[in-house]
Amino acid sequence: MNMNQIINMAVRMFMRKVINKGVNAGIDYASRRGAKDGDSSAGQGELAQGSKDTARRARKAAKAIRKIGRM
Repeated sequence: MNMNQIINMAVRMFMRKVINKGVNAGIDYASRRGAKDGDSSAGQGELAQGSKDTARRARKAAKAIRKIGRM
């Protein structure tokens, strides 16, 4: 393995982590959007929790698809 391949591998690993954190932050922001502190009712709380669950399932599905793609 030459030095160029090692550097490319390290850069890809770093970029993957940075991009995943950005995607997760965007999903979390989108699931919280519109809910202000103290302005939510019981129905909105349930809706927000459902959105968080949906976002978590979407992240897990994306992770599984990436894992299958590596095979």
